[in-house]
Amino acid sequence: MGQREADVITRIHESYPSMSKNRKKIADFIREHYDQAVFMTAARLGEHLGISESTVVRFAAGLGYEGYPEFQKALEAWVRDKLNTVQKMHVKYGTSTQSEILRAVLTADMEKIQDTLEHVDPGAFETAVDIILEAETVYVVGIRSSEPLADFLSFYLHMIRGNVRQIRTTSISEIFEQMIRIGEKDALIGISFPRYSMRTLKTMEFANDRNARVIAVTDSIHSPMNLYSSCNLLARSDMVSIVDSLVAPLSLINALVVALCMKRPEEVKQGLLLLEDAWNTYQVNMNDEINFIGDEPI
Repeated sequence: MGQREADVITRIHESYPSMSKNRKKIADFIREHYDQAVFMTAARLGEHLGISESTVVRFAAGLGYEGYPEFQKALEAWVRDKLNTVQKMHVKYGTSTQSEILRAVLTADMEKIQDTLEHVDPGAFETAVDIILEAETVYVVGIRSSEPLADFLSFYLHMIRGNVRQIRTTSISEIFEQMIRIGEKDALIGISFPRYSMRTLKTMEFANDRNARVIAVTDSIHSPMNLYSSCNLLARSDMVSIVDSLVAPLSLINALVVALCMKRPEEVKQGLLLLEDAWNTYQVNMNDEINFIGDEPI
């Protein structure tokens, strides 16, 4: 996608790898705090970040804009589009009955799964399976709405293999503390969908710098998560309303888990037997499950 056709955030994503340290500082702030940046002049933005106004102006020019005012208008348009999500939802569903909303949302999710199936790269999928099985330690990170996906994947990876660490934090420094020993024999799975998480991106950058294998689970080839990954698994995650649809990403992760189980069936079986033995020994399931004999619960 050329810069003239791309929106301002896509331009930032595509130009990010070649940016200088100060320009990356500007890009990071805009992506994380666009609701503030949209009201800032070049001088005010530079002052806030501790860099010169001229650097901010050159940043805008580097994205293909004639000057900072044109860049700011483009950012305003992008923010306006984001803020219109609720209005768009009302236009789409405002006159619908509850059952019509149910059918429309589920149908849209089915279409996303179908689109993911048609466009996912089988080669990348197979590579991801091999990377996960060959790594000494697998780190998994997902922030905000992607955290449930990371929870799901981490839970089943623990069933399949040892040395799985899910990174949980609200601080970049704490992230680095949790993965300080990551190296070339390890792998990181980064999961992020719009709005993309800068913390997840920094985690993937750190892993890449340490020569670990990095897998991205994200929505498109334009996602910034692809900048530091050697294997990209793409699944559609469009906005249905004010909520991200994560059905297709979850299906993709589910397929990944099944493929991993098929590669290591004996290890999975042994792990489940050990877990079942622990449950029975320590009565973990007592009073926590309903068992049926025939048609009657006991």
